[in-house]
Amino acid sequence: MTPVLVFGLAAMIMLLTRRRTGGGWPGPAVEEVTAGFDPAAHGLVPSAELDPGRAGPPMRLLRRKELEALADSCLAGGWRAAEAYVAAAGADWDERWTRLDFLTRVAAERDGWLTAWEESGASACAAATVRARLLVQRAWEARGSGFPAQVAPERMAAFRAQLPAAYELARRAAESDRRDPGPWVVMVTAARGMRLPRRKFRELWAEVTARAPHHVGGHWQAMQYWCAKWHGSDALMLRFAVRAVHTAPAGSPLPGLYLQALTELESRHGPRGLPGGRRHRDLLPRVAAALDGSPAANEQVPLLRHLLAHFALLSRQPALALEQFRRIGPWCGAHPWSAAPNPVRAFDRARALAAVLAGPDGTDGTDGTDGTDDGRTAAQPA
Repeated sequence: MTPVLVFGLAAMIMLLTRRRTGGGWPGPAVEEVTAGFDPAAHGLVPSAELDPGRAGPPMRLLRRKELEALADSCLAGGWRAAEAYVAAAGADWDERWTRLDFLTRVAAERDGWLTAWEESGASACAAATVRARLLVQRAWEARGSGFPAQVAPERMAAFRAQLPAAYELARRAAESDRRDPGPWVVMVTAARGMRLPRRKFRELWAEVTARAPHHVGGHWQAMQYWCAKWHGSDALMLRFAVRAVHTAPAGSPLPGLYLQALTELESRHGPRGLPGGRRHRDLLPRVAAALDGSPAANEQVPLLRHLLAHFALLSRQPALALEQFRRIGPWCGAHPWSAAPNPVRAFDRARALAAVLAGPDGTDGTDGTDGTDDGRTAAQPA
């Protein structure tokens, strides 16, 4: 289990114990609290059935075969199947983006079919968007991971040298189809690496939202721009994510963006950097309701449920966490458990703790407050 997760679970026990006893008893170890845990008694799958190989259930066989056939067609040199695949999404811009993402991954394996598609002139916006996304992807591969100070100068130079070409190609793609937000999302993605100023970035973002106000992929990329490791701050990132929760339409997994913002905060500051106060705590049930209303086939939902279970537990909402663990089932191959040396053990202990703290009636027995309501993060000045 990661140090962050260990600290979070221990802190959770200490806080709830103090709340119920009124004293300063530091609380028992996680093992003591969860000793004798019986998953079946709480509607959970047996520990022996936990699977760290996946975040959620496998793709339906028919769907998998359809995608395999599409990839095979592309890699064999054809592009018409790819064109039809994108066109079938119509004006569902989130679905179109998902399909362009798949084709970008295929093009990363071999892109001769993409070149042929571009040269044909058919569906010029879609073909150019895939190429622009591929260029952005390769720029990030050249950069590698890590904060700027950790990236070798030559890698950073290669990264910044490649992004303008992707940006310009996306700009031309946008001109070929003024309805599609996809090219603008590519520009938003490239913007943070190109160090575009906030004024220019806001102009790009306005172009995205004018076409698709609740574009999930676009919001994720924009949130990255606003986070502290790029061109914003913890407060700006969190504000952006909270707004997404409040404005998302029914059936959209967009409120899950808040969970991704919490992940950013936790990675920078640990659990003490997470927001406090009822206003932020109450966002988690709202996110849960949004995930419940999202299409079952949405591949983002299982990943988000893992984060929701984790942060619900840290925010003293074990009943909410327990419900997510029930919905997740046996799958534990996702963050935060996948960051632990033993993901199965980390996942099993977290759901055991949620079950024990929720109590026999499935509630945590608290009033849901922590004595504050200012909505600040520990890393954010008043």
